[in-house]
Amino acid sequence: MTPDSPHDFQVDLDAIAALPGIAAILEVVCRTTGMGFAAVARVTDDRWVCCAVKDDIAFGMVPGGELKVQTTICDEIRDSGERVVIDHVARDSAFCNHHTPAMYGFQSYISQPIVMPDGKFFGTLCAIDPRPNTLNNPAVTGMFKLFADLIALQLDTHNHLAQMEKENEQLRHRFRAGLGHDMRNTLAAMEAGARLLERTPLNERATIIVHEMQLSARKLADQVAAAMQQPQ
Repeated sequence: MTPDSPHDFQVDLDAIAALPGIAAILEVVCRTTGMGFAAVARVTDDRWVCCAVKDDIAFGMVPGGELKVQTTICDEIRDSGERVVIDHVARDSAFCNHHTPAMYGFQSYISQPIVMPDGKFFGTLCAIDPRPNTLNNPAVTGMFKLFADLIALQLDTHNHLAQMEKENEQLRHRFRAGLGHDMRNTLAAMEAGARLLERTPLNERATIIVHEMQLSARKLADQVAAAMQQPQ
């Protein structure tokens, strides 16, 4: 992807979907905190995309669903890199008049940045609920930090494996193409040599050997052609 090309969010969706334990993480988050909605979101400077979700409050979000990033607190977290925790919006001096809780109707909120091992911001592990909940304590914030770090490490491993598979596929393609070219040249030389021998006086045994050479060369040529036609 070049710097000017659009980000492929489907890659992020597929990567999160492929990670083991994402559903279990969201389940534990909701059960432990009492929150009715938890999600893993990909957050960039212009988009908020849901990658995985547990929704028991009919918030209406599904994987691939989007919120306008400017309407989310996650947008502020992307800029600051800091976790945000709100036990009770109505009693929180920093967020009681914030546009996001009013727009989405929640009273408790927690969002932990997911930061990749190379330091790049991926998104957030977040949870909301229309009721107040006790979240701002070491047990809950520590759990969110642990899960966010785990997701980042799993994503990093997944991305490395995907890149290795892509490179291996390219190597396999080049190997097959090179091998096919070399094999065709070798077989062409064998067939040419066999034709030349056919025009040479040969005894019965040599004639049989030349004939077998021709049959083998044609059989191998057919096998090489069939292999090269298989999907890469």
